[in-house]
Amino acid sequence: MALELPNGPWFGFCMNCERQMIRVLLLLSTLWLSACGDLWVSKDTAAAAQRTTQVEARDLKNISAGTLALPNEERSIKFAVIGDSGRGSAEQHEVAGQMAAFRQRFDYRFVLMAGDNIYEGPATAEDYRLKFEEPYQALLDAGVKFFAALGNHDDPRQVNYKPFNMDGRRYYTFTPPVDLITRLETRVRFFALDSTYLDGEQMRWLNHELEQSNAEWKIALLHHPLYTSGRYGLAARGIRFALESAFLSGGVDVVFSGHEHIYNRSELQKGILYFISGGAGSLRAGDAKRSPQIAKSFDTDYHFMLIEVTDKGLFFQAIDRKGNTVDAGALHQPGKTTDAAATSGTAPRR
Repeated sequence: MALELPNGPWFGFCMNCERQMIRVLLLLSTLWLSACGDLWVSKDTAAAAQRTTQVEARDLKNISAGTLALPNEERSIKFAVIGDSGRGSAEQHEVAGQMAAFRQRFDYRFVLMAGDNIYEGPATAEDYRLKFEEPYQALLDAGVKFFAALGNHDDPRQVNYKPFNMDGRRYYTFTPPVDLITRLETRVRFFALDSTYLDGEQMRWLNHELEQSNAEWKIALLHHPLYTSGRYGLAARGIRFALESAFLSGGVDVVFSGHEHIYNRSELQKGILYFISGGAGSLRAGDAKRSPQIAKSFDTDYHFMLIEVTDKGLFFQAIDRKGNTVDAGALHQPGKTTDAAATSGTAPRR
């Protein structure tokens, strides 16, 4: 059931109050977690022990600007990821231009939007035109679909904007909009969440949907990160407390988020790989700090991601607005793949 907010002058006030309440709840959760130590993670540890996930990072020295670093197989799931995009700025248009250019070689059919899709608050038709339709016109004209998650700066009524494919829902699940044979050969299911308002109803829905899914790859999409080297580390601990156990018990493999206006690829966290891609229209240069939880960071330019899921694993490439590759590699799960590199016994590079 979609969250309904009132119209009129109280709209912004209600949004701000509710956001503050969520921040307080997340802070209390974090403090409780700190006080209780690791008692709560026993079940999570057991679930993580069953995973044999490995990450292999590419050497970027041999990847020149404009080069695709993905397998680009005929029968694979291909998509892009953007976050914190909806500014209508020149930089957003430049990233969108690179997305269109790479699609000439890598025929992805859909894009995940990790929140803050249309800045700021109540959105008008002009906002949608300037901050979404015009930047991504080439992709929309080519039939590329967009699937959005709500961010803290988004008008909750975005759920009714047809091109975001939310169908009036704050949270939802979907399979890739590709041909049936490809969908059957590479079973992937996505779970889009509203991380600004994580209520009990949404959590019950998530646990049920994850349990019912028999997908080989379960991918979560939400705005707020669980792991970060950016400025929102404390809030990330609260989100982690709320969601990580469900992700582990439900078999989630990969999580995409935004909120931080940087790029992050985590170290494997209990077998799950976390990405932050919050730089498609926003940037906080210098925000990425060193963190033992994060394997790769990028905070000097805007960016987007390309993803490919094959029978050998999940391959990723992060690209800046000049076409330079800032990160690339693959996630292998020997139980799900036939890739010899994933089962060779060699230590993975992350």
